[in-house]
Amino acid sequence: MIYDRFQQEAIDYINQGNSVIVSAPTGAGKTAIAEHIISGSIKNKIGVIYTAPIKALSNQKFRDFKGQFAENIGILTGDVSINPSAQVLIMTTEIFRNKILDQPESLARYSWVIFDEIHYIDNPERGTVWEESLIFLPSHIKILGLSATIPNIKELSSWIESIHNKPIKTVIEENRPVPLHFFFQSQNEIVDKISNLKKSRGFHPNRINSLINYIRQKDGLPCIYFVFGRRRAEDLAFELLSFNFLNNKEQAQIISLYDSLCERFDLKYEKSAQRLTPLIQRGIAYHHAGMLPTLKEVIERLFTSRLLKVIFTTETFALGINMPSRSVIFDALRKFYGRYVRNLKTRDFYQMAGRAGRRGMDKEGFVYSRINLHRTQQHDVQRIIFGKPEEVRSQLNTSYATILNLYEKYKQDLFRIYPRSLHHYQSHKYEQKKAVKLIEAKLNLLKKLNYIERDSLTQKGYFAKNVYGYELILSELYEQNILEQLDEFGLGVLAAAVVFEPRKNQRLPLNLSKSSRNIKRVCEETYDQIKHKERKYKIYPFSKLPYFHLSSSMEAWLRGADFDKTLRFTDTDEGEIVRYFRMAIQILREIKDAQVSSDILKEKIRETIRVINRDLVDAEKQLREN
Repeated sequence: MIYDRFQQEAIDYINQGNSVIVSAPTGAGKTAIAEHIISGSIKNKIGVIYTAPIKALSNQKFRDFKGQFAENIGILTGDVSINPSAQVLIMTTEIFRNKILDQPESLARYSWVIFDEIHYIDNPERGTVWEESLIFLPSHIKILGLSATIPNIKELSSWIESIHNKPIKTVIEENRPVPLHFFFQSQNEIVDKISNLKKSRGFHPNRINSLINYIRQKDGLPCIYFVFGRRRAEDLAFELLSFNFLNNKEQAQIISLYDSLCERFDLKYEKSAQRLTPLIQRGIAYHHAGMLPTLKEVIERLFTSRLLKVIFTTETFALGINMPSRSVIFDALRKFYGRYVRNLKTRDFYQMAGRAGRRGMDKEGFVYSRINLHRTQQHDVQRIIFGKPEEVRSQLNTSYATILNLYEKYKQDLFRIYPRSLHHYQSHKYEQKKAVKLIEAKLNLLKKLNYIERDSLTQKGYFAKNVYGYELILSELYEQNILEQLDEFGLGVLAAAVVFEPRKNQRLPLNLSKSSRNIKRVCEETYDQIKHKERKYKIYPFSKLPYFHLSSSMEAWLRGADFDKTLRFTDTDEGEIVRYFRMAIQILREIKDAQVSSDILKEKIRETIRVINRDLVDAEKQLREN
């Protein structure tokens, strides 16, 4: 195989026994470097772990690598375990971090860890997981980090070198194999220079039909249209119903493929799949997190078949999933970041724009941005597209479970760990003191609440160190013997409530069952006490409150109702219901695996998991059917 310059440079370093971090644009071919490690490791009978930031990407990598490396590939996520003793094991970064802290001996046979999308270390919600994985990485495991273009990649590698006392080679590629050509739709006109964007007194709205017609005439299909809202993705797709992008032969092919895939994934009678049919027949589709996971996979397969010509999708479609197209469209250059809407980060823009231009097929990729100059200024457009990508910054916020795991091993010496963090490496003294104070506050609270007594973890402490992210609420209920008293229904309702995050202004359904109301009351009383203590100890952000929006749906599902009936009890999107049910299974497994959980509790949880994990919820079934 002939490699590009940066691929060969990375492979040479790897062959010399070095750890490597690669920074390169989306679509440049970073996966080829990972494949070199995997094929060489299989040949030499060396274990490899491949971590990905989201389960959808883990699943896709499992399918891709399984096709290449067959029985040498396994996957281990919170809701899937297939061939877990395989030589190459794919997992989410959370699972890898948990193994490092809880079961380091299980990693003895692995010589490499591949961190896909390692720039996720600055994700506000989950970046801590990457940072902890790198801080506590066993000394015998080498690293391959794959990153989008970030300007401080050398700082990241220098930090890792400083804590592990071994060289980390940095490989940087700034050029894309397929260059991008930028266009802008403003005042319903299409231009290819930002300087030609001009406000006009009369307002001419950007029409999607005008843009799609232009792209079609310029032979710019297939096209990925990025939208920052699920409903809008669907609405825009249906706006194109007057178009037909397929000839008779392609139409027959796509209908046949769609029907066979829907049959295979038990979607033939699903309303959501039927709703897509008139779009599919014209070479159009949408794809977002609110859809059933199996239906999203069907759409992905249609897209890779090259029969879909226009797909409206949210940004997760850009994250590592190998779905290139000739053109990419941005519905807007603003999106919701956590608490407010703001201009796109340059790095996020290129994560999505990088899907334009298919290597080996296109001479250039085309990127169209729809601009409303009353919302996005000309200089903002310039900054987003031609500015320097944002640096990766630490988002460290050590969890209670991590502190308990560290205290078990290091006692008060756990405070020597923080100076090894990226946060310490990047921060000023004031920020460093603030971070240490937060860890101290959490440790003091854990002692106050009797998770630690006489320098040892209590039973409650051993329980809490297993349930990452939901430690205090579940552990307090455990101590009150509430978990023991709950039946299989109650455990399912509680698990769904603990993981669920309602949309803004989403209302709790009326008519919760008596048992759900009782669980809700106990949870809220317990949570109020936790929050009061966290406020007193100046711990922020507060632990998560359980939300009971899915209680009636979970009860119906546990009673054996079909998925359509389960949907009637909530206004949550069907894909989200599946995701939260799978997350509920994951937290139930963590409770079951806690060494202090009683045999009676473990048996009840096994039964709860068995009943939840069926049909559309069964993620393993979806992968096995591949």
